[in-house]
Amino acid sequence: MTDFPLDLFNAWYAEARQSEVNDSNAMALSTVDTVGQPSCRMVLLKGHDERGFTFYTNLESRKAGDILATPKAALLFHWKSLRRQIRIEGGLSRVSDAEGDAYFATRSRASQLGAWASDQSRPLPDRATFEQRFADMERRFEGRDVPRPPHWSGYRVVPNRIEFWQDRAHRLHERRLFTRNEDGWREGLLYP
Repeated sequence: MTDFPLDLFNAWYAEARQSEVNDSNAMALSTVDTVGQPSCRMVLLKGHDERGFTFYTNLESRKAGDILATPKAALLFHWKSLRRQIRIEGGLSRVSDAEGDAYFATRSRASQLGAWASDQSRPLPDRATFEQRFADMERRFEGRDVPRPPHWSGYRVVPNRIEFWQDRAHRLHERRLFTRNEDGWREGLLYP
């Protein structure tokens, strides 16, 4: 048995925050739809703790539809400058409204307005349509705070499997695998 591998994640993540020039919190998120078609995209990690790894999105987006159909996901952090990656797999849960509101309040005003203006993942006839919708939201919320839209919130990936991969010479990489069962976390190694 071992403790949740959060300490190791925190150490690697802190190093990545120092070494990665752009978006050290970027992670690939993979989901699966109702017919088993996988989809992968980059999202940003916006929080993590012993409960899991949190990102935010439009709840009417393709990814949210996938999550509703199949509430499981995989994450991948790849920090090329460190020659490391972390793979995370697990179930998904929605963050609370209070958590969603608190994070939304930290976003730039333009990002808040964009959340109202965008029908994420839906067809867009032209860029001018989106820009007009954004301008409409600027007018709608002029002189007041922008509340979190009801169709926008976050999800937490609740991990049951976390793999830490470290590049080594001659492709003799190190792979540490943490798996969770009813008794807690177990640690093991994988062949490279």
